[in-house]
Amino acid sequence: MRNETLWEAKKRDNPGHSAWYIQRFEQMRADGADLHGEARLIDVMASRNARILDAGCGPGRIGGELARRGHQVVGVDVDPELIEAAKTDHPDVEWHVGDLSELDLHDDDGGRSVFDLIVCAGNVMTFLAPGTAEDVLRNFAAHLAPEGRAVVAFGAGRGYSFDTFLTDVEAAGLTCDARFATWELRPWTSSSDFLVAVLSTT
Repeated sequence: MRNETLWEAKKRDNPGHSAWYIQRFEQMRADGADLHGEARLIDVMASRNARILDAGCGPGRIGGELARRGHQVVGVDVDPELIEAAKTDHPDVEWHVGDLSELDLHDDDGGRSVFDLIVCAGNVMTFLAPGTAEDVLRNFAAHLAPEGRAVVAFGAGRGYSFDTFLTDVEAAGLTCDARFATWELRPWTSSSDFLVAVLSTT
């Protein structure tokens, strides 16, 4: 039986949490906030018309923008309410409800889907079911094209340390090629409170 994610636990305690989360970004957009910093970085890293997985896509903020920039995007999130919002705002993108610890996407011909880039932003790693981070990272590795990369980002002080994450990265068969402190690629140091990690299988 699948373990409940911390996001699902939060929703169980507060059934209005997803609606609040959706509205939060809608208000930020209405206020003119820049919501596309993550997508800009991923777009720069990608070849044109790249296959990109938005892992923990929420209401489709990043994946929808990457699709608008011409990429083939698939989004996955454990929260059906967020997926419905993504489908409403970005109906031409492929969105799926699913737990990243059980990620197993397939193409129309039955083969496993592979991606040029995987982006996992928005503190998704800190909302997983406890003890499943290595499984999630292993699934990322399984869905990467041979020269593909995954970009995983989250903040400190959320119950999942950067050191533990890097240990899980290695255990999952991935290599951390680069670390940054922001999506604008500020240098990462041991005192940074945010991590943007670029991972590969090589």
